Amino acid sequence: MSAGYASVPPFTGFIAWLVIHTLGYSELAIRIIPAVLSGVLVIIVACAAKEMGGGNFSQIIAAITLFVTAFNLRVFALFMPVCFDAVFWSLIFLIILKWMNTKEDKYLLIFGLFIGIAMLNKYLVVLEIFGLMLALFFSPYRIIFTKRSFWFSVGIALVIFLPNLIWQIKNEMPVFIHMRVLREHQLNYVNRLNFLTDQFSLILMGTVLVIPGILYLGFSSKMKPFQPLVVTAFIVLVMLIILKGKSYYTIGLFPLLIAAGGVYWESKLYKMYSRILLSLALLLITVPVLPLGIPVFKPGKLVGYCDYIKNKLGIDNYLRWESGQIHSLPQDYADMLGWDELASITAKAYNQVQDKRSAMIYASNYGEAGAVMVLGKTYNLPEPVCFSESFFYWLPRNPAYEIKSLIYINDHLGDDIHDLFTDCTQVGQIENPLSREYGTQVWLCTNPRNSFNAFWKEKLSQITNPFQY
Repeated sequence: MSAGYASVPPFTGFIAWLVIHTLGYSELAIRIIPAVLSGVLVIIVACAAKEMGGGNFSQIIAAITLFVTAFNLRVFALFMPVCFDAVFWSLIFLIILKWMNTKEDKYLLIFGLFIGIAMLNKYLVVLEIFGLMLALFFSPYRIIFTKRSFWFSVGIALVIFLPNLIWQIKNEMPVFIHMRVLREHQLNYVNRLNFLTDQFSLILMGTVLVIPGILYLGFSSKMKPFQPLVVTAFIVLVMLIILKGKSYYTIGLFPLLIAAGGVYWESKLYKMYSRILLSLALLLITVPVLPLGIPVFKPGKLVGYCDYIKNKLGIDNYLRWESGQIHSLPQDYADMLGWDELASITAKAYNQVQDKRSAMIYASNYGEAGAVMVLGKTYNLPEPVCFSESFFYWLPRNPAYEIKSLIYINDHLGDDIHDLFTDCTQVGQIENPLSREYGTQVWLCTNPRNSFNAFWKEKLSQITNPFQY
C-alpha cells in the first residue's frame, strides 16, 4: 500500500489490498465489491428521492431506473475507482439534501468526511465540490459559509486528504504530469458533440427519468429548495465540455437527476396500473440493449450485435475508443480479452529459462504488467517490472543477481534490447484479433553482450517520471 500512485489516489488500492488479503485473487474477489457498491448506489438514489419529498413509488421507480442504466450495468461490473466515485458523488449530494432539509450541523461534518475520502479515490470530485460551492454561494444557502461546522468540515476533509497531498509533493506532483499526458494522448481526441450525445448512451432508458428530473428540479416550485443541485450539475457539465472531459465523467450526476425524475413521475402517475406499466416498460425495453451495458454474449456474437447496431441502427458511439476511432467492440470489452493468453505465453518463455534467479520479466505498459502479476500467479511467475505509471515506483534499482535472461513483452522488439542480447526469440504473441492487446509479442532474450545490470542502471537514470517511457 502507498499514500499515492502515479495516476490515482490511494483509496481504491487500499480496498484492493483488503480484498486480496481476505478473498485472494479470485473472480469473486474482483466482482463482489462493485456489486455491493451498485446496491449501495440504488439505496442512495431511493433516499435522495425521499429527501426531495418523494413517496414509495418515486423511490422504487428511481431504484429500478438506476438499475437499468448502462453506466450502472457497465461500471459496476469492474473493480475500478469509477465505482467508488459514482457512490461518493451521490453520497455528497444526498448529505447536502439532508442538510437543506434539516439545517443540522452534523450533516456538514459528515459532508467533510466524505469529501476527504472521495478525494483519496479520484480527484474528479473537485469538479462536483466547485460546482456545489458556487451554486450554494449564489443561493439563499450561502449561509453555509458562515457556519463554524462548515469550516470544521473543510478541516476534516483536508486532514483526511493530507497524506496523499504530502505524497504528491514528495514525488514532484505526478498528478499534473498525468493530467498533461491524459490531455495530449486521450482528451485531445474528445469531440464535444459526441460527449453530449454519449450522455444518452450512458443512461439508456434512464432518459425517461433524467430529462424530466432536470426540468422538474430546475423549474418546479415544489423543487425550488433543491434548485442549487441542478445548477451544480449544469456547472459540472459545462466545465467538462470546456475541458473536453471523457463522457463517463458525468455519471456522478445521474443518480441525483434520476431521483428527481422519480419524484416527478410520482406526481404525475396516480393510478397503480400506470405506475406498474412504467416500471415494466423500463425493464423490458432494457433487454434488447442489455449487451451495451454488460457483455452477455461471447465475443464473436457480441461483435455481430455491435455490427448490427452500428450499420442498421446507426449507433456507433459505444464503439469509439479513446483514440477517437471506431472498432468492432467497445474499448472496455476489448480490454477484457487476451490477458490469459499473455500470461500463458509469458509462462512458456519463463519455463525455458534455466537459472530462474537471473531472469527478469519486463512489460511495456501497466496493463501487460498487471496481467502477468495477477494471472501469472497460476504459473508461479515472478513479479514483472515496468516503467509505466505506478509500476515505476516499484522498479528494482539494483537487481539481486546479474540478469542473463530477459522476457520482453511489447508490440515489437526494441532496438536497444536487440543490440544488448545475442539471442532473441519470439515465443508467441496475442492472437485474439478482438483484444486491445492484439499482436503484443513475448520475446525471450538471452546471452547479453554486455552487463544487463549496467544497462538497467543507465536506463533508470534516464527516466524521471512514470509517464515518460
